[in-house]
Amino acid sequence: QVQLVESGGDSVRAGGSLRLSCAASTHTSNRCMGWFRQAPGKEREGVASIDSADSTRYADSVKGRFTISKDNAENTLYLQMNGLKPEDTAMYFCAAAPGCGSNWYQSARYSYWGQGTQVTVSS
Repeated sequence: QVQLVESGGDSVRAGGSLRLSCAASTHTSNRCMGWFRQAPGKEREGVASIDSADSTRYADSVKGRFTISKDNAENTLYLQMNGLKPEDTAMYFCAAAPGCGSNWYQSARYSYWGQGTQVTVSS
């Protein structure tokens, strides 16, 4: 069982930055860790993932702006978000899966989820 708790969401203006954190209750270094987001009326979408070898993948919409990282010693996952746009507004979730793979963006792969943290970007 893995418990995940996100933090760091806030309201910012377009062009601003935020860093989201996801604290895990146990070691997750051997898991695929992902960030997802869901805007009102939209499906949950994969934002980024990082695997046990620290290989990262990103949705096209955030490439070059967002960076996923992790601190295995602290069991914490991060998402650095720069150049935020109003379309980034959503509830952001972290999640854990046994492995990443080419379909890392599919939420069904992930067994454990946090409760989410809200990011709101105004123009």
